[in-house]
Amino acid sequence: MKLVKTISAFALLGVIATSCGEKKTADSSEMTDSTAVAMDTTVVVETPNIVGVASGNADFSTLVAAVKAAELVETLSGDGPFTVFAPTNAAFDKLPAGTVDGLLKPESIDKLKAVLTYHVVSGKFDAATVIDAINKNNGKYTVTTVQGGAIVLSLKDGKVLLTDANGGTSTVVLADVAASNGVIHAIDSVVMPK
Repeated sequence: MKLVKTISAFALLGVIATSCGEKKTADSSEMTDSTAVAMDTTVVVETPNIVGVASGNADFSTLVAAVKAAELVETLSGDGPFTVFAPTNAAFDKLPAGTVDGLLKPESIDKLKAVLTYHVVSGKFDAATVIDAINKNNGKYTVTTVQGGAIVLSLKDGKVLLTDANGGTSTVVLADVAASNGVIHAIDSVVMPK
């Protein structure tokens, strides 16, 4: 009888051990399953082109309106690369009264295109490249714009200064705004071609 009780006790322990092992296996597979659900949630955000970046910034609303009026959206959305010295709204506000309204009229499209493309240089020139070029050229570096005219770049109080064909000046107030097809440098005055 003692032998039967001992065998029964071992059998009961075996059943308990087996069922505990099965439970652990079930728990392990549940953990494995929940781990398998975890996913890589990295989101790739593509940088907009120059027009997209400018359109997304309220400080460039006058520039964007001018680009649209001059029918330059497609050009500035192209592959580039371009460097745009972009006048802020405050820069346009410095122009004599009525200048912007006059430039936005359909009959002024050629003049508007000339003014806008005078702010664009072919190639991507970040601030470090511009400053290096100025320093390597005795403090002044001349760039040819898409319009065909020249702008002289120099440094004043550690900031890049643009001098236009008429002697007017503008200062870069925000450099290196990245775009997929180039770079934007915000300036505080509109520069004008001859």
